[in-house]
Formats: sequence, structure tokens, C-alpha cells
Amino acid sequence: MNLVLIGPFPPYRGGISMFNHSLGNALAENHKVHRVSFSLQYPKSLFPGKSQFFDFEGEPSERLINAVNPLSWRKTAKWINKINPDAVVFQYWMPFFAPGFTSIAKKVKRACGAKIIVNCNNITAHEPKMTDQLMTANFFRYCDSFMVMSETVERDLKSIEPDPIYRKSPHPLYDVFGDPIDKVKAKRQLEINEEKVILNFGLIRDYKGLDILIQSAKILKTQLTNFKILVVGECYGDEESYINLAKKNDVMDVIDFRFEFVSNEKVHEYFCASDVVVLPYKTATQSGVVPIAYHFDRPVVVSNVGGLPEIVESGKSGFICKPTPEDIGKGIIQYFNESSEGFTSFISEYKKQFSWTNYAHTLTELIAHE
Repeated sequence: MNLVLIGPFPPYRGGISMFNHSLGNALAENHKVHRVSFSLQYPKSLFPGKSQFFDFEGEPSERLINAVNPLSWRKTAKWINKINPDAVVFQYWMPFFAPGFTSIAKKVKRACGAKIIVNCNNITAHEPKMTDQLMTANFFRYCDSFMVMSETVERDLKSIEPDPIYRKSPHPLYDVFGDPIDKVKAKRQLEINEEKVILNFGLIRDYKGLDILIQSAKILKTQLTNFKILVVGECYGDEESYINLAKKNDVMDVIDFRFEFVSNEKVHEYFCASDVVVLPYKTATQSGVVPIAYHFDRPVVVSNVGGLPEIVESGKSGFICKPTPEDIGKGIIQYFNESSEGFTSFISEYKKQFSWTNYAHTLTELIAHE
């Protein structure tokens, strides 16, 4: 098939970009793939981080779409129509992009009749606005079918499209962060001396519940010894608020804050240095952090929100908890009371179902659906 993938691609940062990159690689094994990215993804005034880009060497994309410039939407559609693809696959995660995606999809449908597929990372925004559902519904009018990765997103899809054509497949494991290294070596490279390492990784936003993990540290101090909570990721909020919360709870001595973006080349160091990865989310659809943890055979402690529990076998690949300091703390303590070897051996088999090959196959079957 002749396919166009639309959404951010490296060198844009973020999970959606890396998802698109990995999906493109998997599809390219058997199909012709054209990668269409943004010339401008977010205006500076709307972007809370330090940079939208990172150093990356890999398959290039056509940077055509300016998220706020309708002229670029017309140009993008014209470019796609010249290719005359069998299908165009949009990555969708935020209604902010719906007007541009709607314009492109509408023009492509009219001109070349390609199928329009939406890979639904999120349908409902984490910080929703009143117009979100209307904009999303307008975009979906021009779409033929959908991919979802969790029951939460599946329900959101059906709330907008009463009888959608779709497939559900779990978020695949990222394979772009290198091979595992010895835990002792990883700790040495990161200058970590503690015996037990609890990792909280990824972009820091309020809904991801770092405050819950910080408060749980007070409980952990009463039952664990020689441990460190390693908080790693760029903060899209007030860093000082988290530091002050740690001081208030008298847990600064057991938390190592590293408010910074981590390049692909260094991600493996943090996961290989850790014993368990904690996602204390308050709300969620699914998360790309769990697949990274599984890639490195690390168990997870997750909140029972959104699609997170769907990819965790409690007591085998991790623990599922309520999003409270008490329950998150209990889950972490439960892990350290168990044998890590049992988790590792289970995850090494369990993760085989989360392959990019399987995901790409499900997507192409959906495209071929009449």
C-alpha cells in the first residue's frame, strides 16, 4: 500500500512523535510510507516547555503543516493528493489540531478519495475545553476508521461516533531507546548510590500525579531503607511547587529531582538503574512510559485510571493502585517485598504481544476493511 502518516515526527520531542516514528518504521517493512510533519506544531506562546526539538538522526519527514496557518493546510493536502495514497493516517491527541486536520482530510477525500484513518492517542484532552468535542466531531466526519489503544479511548470514540469502524490494539513497546545495560553500570553513570531506585519518568504535568508520589514518600520512609525516588522529566508547571511539597513532607532526602528532557541515547540508563517504575496518574488514556518499562523488563506501579490497568497484570508485571499516596506507597512496598526475578521473567514473555509488527498488521487490516 501507498501510505501517508501525519503528525509530529522527530526532531519534534514527545511520545506522539516517537510513536509515529516507530509506526512508520514498522509499516515501511511492507509498504511505501510518506511522513508528513509540522513546520510549526505549537506557537511559542502556547508551548510551556523549553524546546520542541531534540537532536535526532533518522528517517526524514516532510515538514509541511503549520498548525495555525490555513494556507499550509491547503499546501499539505495538495502535496498528499499528488502522491495519490491508498490511506492517510492521522495521529490525533489534541483538539487544538482538529481544524487543520479537518481541512486536510476534507480536501484529500474530495480530490483522491484516499481512506482517512485516525490513530487515537487521546480523544478527550487532559485539560478539556467546551469546544473540544465539537471540533473533534467535525474532524471525525471526514474519517473512515479508527485505531484505539485502550477501553477509555474506545468509550470516548463511541461517545462521538455511535457506530465507528475501528480496531483496538495495545500501545506497542518502544524500541528506539537502546539495549539494556547492567544495573550497577547504569547507577554509576547516573551517580546513584542507593540500593533501591523508584523511577518516575516523563513529561511532568499536573494530571500525572507527581504530587501523589511525593506524598507517598513519607509513608515509604517508615517501611523502606536505602531507597531513592528518581524524578526525571521536563516540567510543564512550577518546579518549585514540587520541591516545596517534598520539603513540607520532609522527604527531600529520598527524592532526586532531575527536571530535564532526556535524549533517546540516555533513556536506557534511567530505566536500567531503576527497580520499579511508578505512574501515579490522576487521569489517563494510556501511557508510553509503561511500554518503555516493559522493554527494559521493569515492573510498574500504576493508578487504576484510564487504560493503565489494561496492560498491567497485578502481582506479575506490577501493581495497580488507587491514585492516593497511601495506595501508591502500598504498591511500591508490595513490590519490594516480592522477588524481582518473578516480575522480570513474567514481563520478558508478557511483552511479546506488544510489538510494532502486530500493531502495523492490525492497522493495515483496518485500512483494507471494506
